[in-house]
Amino acid sequence: MNDKHIVSSFDRDLESIQASVIKMGGLVEAALADAITALKTRDVEKAAMVRKGDRFIDELDQVVKTDAAKLIALRSPTASDLRTVLSVMEISSHLERCGDYAKNMGKRTIAMADSNEINGTLASLGRMSQFVEAMIKDALDAFVQRDLEKAREIIARDEEADQIYNTLFRSLLTHMMEDHRNIAVGMHLHFIAKNIERVGDHATGIAEQTIYLVTGQMPDDDRPKQDVPAVDTSESKG
Repeated sequence: MNDKHIVSSFDRDLESIQASVIKMGGLVEAALADAITALKTRDVEKAAMVRKGDRFIDELDQVVKTDAAKLIALRSPTASDLRTVLSVMEISSHLERCGDYAKNMGKRTIAMADSNEINGTLASLGRMSQFVEAMIKDALDAFVQRDLEKAREIIARDEEADQIYNTLFRSLLTHMMEDHRNIAVGMHLHFIAKNIERVGDHATGIAEQTIYLVTGQMPDDDRPKQDVPAVDTSESKG
């Protein structure tokens, strides 16, 4: 087997892995859009479909990780090619977590299906979701195009995502303080808002991987972060 054939085989394998990641990105974008639609329309069947659909994202993540590990073991990639493989694995992990957040949104939509709406909140959540969905899409585009400027612009946009979240959090807190009947639904909505905000963080992580891929260095973590309220917002993967 000559060197040219080895190189072309490596390129095909790497392209296949990157194609799986882009497919993951499409599934994540659809899951987020469906999750927020289910919330706004109180469609528990759609919310349940989002939950079930997360397994396809998880399966693709495993495919990416397995194929990338085989590529490293069998092909002994050069430094630049190794960066690509490592970046793809990291991006896959970011997308897998975004799928988890969409699933959690579906779970909470089902849990609050019979609750009263807090005026204006669902529209705000919809705008916030659209904002971070665009961040994910643009982050993946930046990766495909190896576009440094677009990647850096996405990182800057995360501050606005934090601002949107903080404004929504304070609005929910006000509603819960004014009427205790809003507390249960308010907490569900807050966790959904936090899930969406975390998707923005992962979009930033994808953009950082593009910068690492192109430059060989991770960007300095000197971007300003908004003062996110100190609330325990951990979610299980179950």
